Amino acid sequence: MQAQEAITRTKMNGAASNIKADMQTLVKDAQTMLEAAAALSGEKADQMRGKGMHLLDVALGKAHDLSDEAVVRGKHLAAASDHYVKENPWKTIAAAAGVGLLLGVILGRK
Repeated sequence: MQAQEAITRTKMNGAASNIKADMQTLVKDAQTMLEAAAALSGEKADQMRGKGMHLLDVALGKAHDLSDEAVVRGKHLAAASDHYVKENPWKTIAAAAGVGLLLGVILGRK
């Protein structure tokens, strides 16, 4: 179960990095097109503005998809954590006590 969660976290981090890079590229391309369109006039400017707006719409769509996917995965990880805590209450208590002790020692030194 823990190995599966680690794999899921790794996949999620990789997907988030890829989407972030795609979003940055889309936004930069849209900005470049809109800046170029500002210098032009007439039909060509309208075409470039349209392309820029389309790229921004795509970027917003990807951001929305990423947000939805993050919510779903977050709920899945929360359910998996809840299941683990219910199945292993003493391990969870021991881990919490260990963290509390460690924090107490660190904060007590200062």
